[in-house]
Amino acid sequence: MDSQTLTPPLRLGFAAKVLGEPNLKSSDARRWQSNPHLKVSIQYLHAIFDYLGKHRIDMYRMSSDLAPYVTHPDMPQFHHQVAESYDELVALGDHAKALNLRLSFHPTQFVILNSPDRALVDKSIWDLESQAEILDAMGLGPDAVMIIHVGGAYGDRPAGCARFVETYKRLPEAVRRRLVLENDDLRYSAADVLSIHAEIGVPLVFDVLHYWCNNPEQLPLRETMAQFVHSWPAGVRPKMHYSSPRTESREITRKDRKTGKNVTTLQPPIWTGHAGFINPFEFITFMRLMEGLEFDVMLESKEKDLALLRLRRDLPRYAPDVSARFGETPTPDGIAPAEEDATALATPLAEGDALSGPAAEE
Repeated sequence: MDSQTLTPPLRLGFAAKVLGEPNLKSSDARRWQSNPHLKVSIQYLHAIFDYLGKHRIDMYRMSSDLAPYVTHPDMPQFHHQVAESYDELVALGDHAKALNLRLSFHPTQFVILNSPDRALVDKSIWDLESQAEILDAMGLGPDAVMIIHVGGAYGDRPAGCARFVETYKRLPEAVRRRLVLENDDLRYSAADVLSIHAEIGVPLVFDVLHYWCNNPEQLPLRETMAQFVHSWPAGVRPKMHYSSPRTESREITRKDRKTGKNVTTLQPPIWTGHAGFINPFEFITFMRLMEGLEFDVMLESKEKDLALLRLRRDLPRYAPDVSARFGETPTPDGIAPAEEDATALATPLAEGDALSGPAAEE
């Protein structure tokens, strides 16, 4: 048996909201007056995990709002949810491990470790501690990570990088153990996060759309991706983010100053926006270019699980070699086994029909 046969298949994942079964909730989103709790979110996650198992999806990004208000400074009644839910988190972790699920968090844009405001940094560290505590209570291995961006530029990117490095050095061990840094589309490029990695060794997640949107140093694609992959510790498979840019026009509604009426106009797309689905031909080209590198792929698409299932349906038809890297064995008709049910789910309308509006991302 050769080494390639021994290599576990690559994973495809998606984030938070499930669209294939709209009744599945990703977290307890009730307002504080209704006393929401992590225990309720855990119940929702069990149902989502069952859905993932049914459709052979083995990577998932959990909502950052699993424990509502858990770090709200003025609501101490919510601060102990993780400890109060310990047994339930252990059971949830067992469920995930039984399905061989790789899980992660992507904390919100309000988690900023390089802010000049010490209070904001301290609050951000608290948020990360809470999410790390959840992953630890679930008994998850080192591939369950928390992915963040460097933060704000504040008019001086090198200084922003330096502040991130200094904050990283004082993070609790439980946070450092799971923290991963991602290049972003506006401020901190792949070159910036590689420079941070060189100082502190934090693993890096490569976002391919962000690379195309923000690469002033003109770093080459494959060589840069390889550096990101090799930033991870031995024994932990790297992961990356893949999305297709939105190409359709945007409807913008504004109030006309003269008439006071709302007017809707069409505007060109913003290339940093995520498309509803993944362009399979661009994805195939990317994966072939990265042949020889091992990494899991988190899809960031407006249509969430539907985008994943559609891509998984497309790959055996257009690129059996790429499909095989994700563990799929196509049948003579070009569709992977057990994919027939997912075909109906991923394409609910006839070819050429209009799809419903894109779902909001987390």
